[in-house]
Amino acid sequence: MYFCPYAEEMMRVSRYSISVNTSIRRLTLLKNGIVFKTYPIAIGKPSTPTPKGTFKIINKAVNPGGPFGARWIGLNAPNGDYGIHGTNNPSSIGKAVSNGCIRMYNNNVIELFNLVPIGTIVTIS
Repeated sequence: MYFCPYAEEMMRVSRYSISVNTSIRRLTLLKNGIVFKTYPIAIGKPSTPTPKGTFKIINKAVNPGGPFGARWIGLNAPNGDYGIHGTNNPSSIGKAVSNGCIRMYNNNVIELFNLVPIGTIVTIS
């Protein structure tokens, strides 16, 4: 039998996942399947809804510019460039106003950005 000297350390590594509930406009960060943090969000307006499904984080950017606030967390959702990002319009949080992306307060998206790696699963319902 093979013994991995790092097995115990690997088992302690935190696994994050993200659940987005568009009906209550809330993003939940789970750590090892347990609620770790929740954040208020803005979602897509009716004409450009936030895509629903299970996706992965495929890229991340610091200070992406424009309306994207302090951080960009890109998803592999089909039919467009969708992501979780900050905002230069904090009064939009809690509303259905985006072009399909998930907006967060800048301080919250910075926190999330620093915790979740590329490859993290994001489920949007």
